[in-house]
Amino acid sequence: MGRPDPEEGQLPAPVKPPDGGWGWIVLLGCFVITGFSYAFPKAVSVYFKELMKDFHVGYSDTAWISSIMLAMLYGTGPVCSIMVNQFGCRPVMLIGGLLASAGMILASFTTNIIELYLTAGVLTGLGMALNFQPSLIMLGTYFDKRRPLANGLAAAGSPVFLSSLSPLGQVLLEKFGWRGGFLIMGGLLLNCCTCGAVMRPLDMGMKRKMGKAQDKYEAKEMLPIGEKSEEGISTTDGTKKGKKTKKKAKKGKKLLDFSIFSNRGFIIYTISKFILVLGLFVPPILLVNYAKDTGVPDTEAAFLLSIIGFIDIFARPACGMVAGLKWVRPHVAYLFSFSMLFNGLTDICSARASNYTGLVIFCVFFGISYGMVGALQFEVLMAIVGSQKFSSAIGLVLLIEAFAVLIGPPSAGRLVDALKNYEVIFYLAGSEVVLSALFLGAASYCCLNRGKKEPPPENNPAAGGGSDTEEAESDVQEAEEHSSDNHQPAHNTDNTVVVANEEANHVAEEQRGEGGGCPAGDGEVLARDGCNADQMVERDSF
Repeated sequence: MGRPDPEEGQLPAPVKPPDGGWGWIVLLGCFVITGFSYAFPKAVSVYFKELMKDFHVGYSDTAWISSIMLAMLYGTGPVCSIMVNQFGCRPVMLIGGLLASAGMILASFTTNIIELYLTAGVLTGLGMALNFQPSLIMLGTYFDKRRPLANGLAAAGSPVFLSSLSPLGQVLLEKFGWRGGFLIMGGLLLNCCTCGAVMRPLDMGMKRKMGKAQDKYEAKEMLPIGEKSEEGISTTDGTKKGKKTKKKAKKGKKLLDFSIFSNRGFIIYTISKFILVLGLFVPPILLVNYAKDTGVPDTEAAFLLSIIGFIDIFARPACGMVAGLKWVRPHVAYLFSFSMLFNGLTDICSARASNYTGLVIFCVFFGISYGMVGALQFEVLMAIVGSQKFSSAIGLVLLIEAFAVLIGPPSAGRLVDALKNYEVIFYLAGSEVVLSALFLGAASYCCLNRGKKEPPPENNPAAGGGSDTEEAESDVQEAEEHSSDNHQPAHNTDNTVVVANEEANHVAEEQRGEGGGCPAGDGEVLARDGCNADQMVERDSF
């Protein structure tokens, strides 16, 4: 026999991540989106001095601009998840690009700091959020075995854009003022629409084939072979209507999956990321103003962010390659914990830097550690929850991190206004990052040890460390075996149906008696065999 034909009742194989091909174009788009999303709030800090003069405000007031951008990037995570699950990644990204551009263009016409919060902060931040999260989801769809490397390369967009947007912002500020700079930046953000246009869905046509094949498969299962074709057609139509109703109900329930909170690894990751974000973004946001206050010229002060970005460019892909090694990937959570510890200690050890040389040394080590954190943060989350639940998981994680973003940089700016001392800020930010690293490492070690002591279930292939592609291949094999067993020709149709029903009931009784769950196969095939889809095994560890 040749390849199974969907028209003959066989279930087509699910789409595998190509780990290349058009995925490299998707990776390029994700590179640009990540660069704008993370670098833009930091690059805007170049304009803070002029904004303070024009609007007569302090450090804490201008720091709110970057904080609101980051808060919108994180806080709208659940909204982005719902929109992506409902409409797809491409339309959401196109709308996001238009909103981000419109926010900066309108910000160039503002007359007070509140209007600047609403335009550059809320509107631009919302637009970047609608681009950032869908791009990561598409990246996880196109890559599996090369996913750590793809995440590292995409994360490199942040330092590349930071090293270019910061000097560009300084040039625009000197030639056109902050209003002209905001207007030109708004035009640059229109490139997000181009990136959204290349996010081609991977399984658009495959889902339609799966639906048709399943309809015909169910019709042949329920009707004898000798029945009239009219009955088969009517049964197929009724099955289609029933499946459409069920699919609509399922979509309404699965717009945001809260079941991931039952995963201990996800809870540990979320808590550690909340503590991390409290101090992670404080040093780069306040670095330029700190350098200017110590007597460093404006151009050289802006160049400090370029140093961080240049080092970060090489740190992220390199860390992604290391995380993809066979002996490192199962323990990627510990590598992430080490990168956070490295970053926190860099902040603490560099708190006393008071000249340009000391600030340059700080930027070098901060760029390395910051790049490691950026390359691993979403890879660890994908490893915990899997690609199927990643769209809901990232939305909920970003929402929780939004509260930390609203607390961290504004609080640091208020302390600067009160104490006129940056040393305390660096100590505080570094301590928060170190605490998050220690919590993640210790909690992961305890959970993993407890998981090793418990004997794993016999019928639980999902508990292994295999990739999503390997699990999909095993599902396809089980579905093909099941389909071939139920399509053997028989002359006596009635006896065949009775025997098949008795065998199915016997297998179901044996599974209930053994206390085992459903085998990890295709969800809809298993549901017809008597297994509940809610009994599917979830990943509870790293």
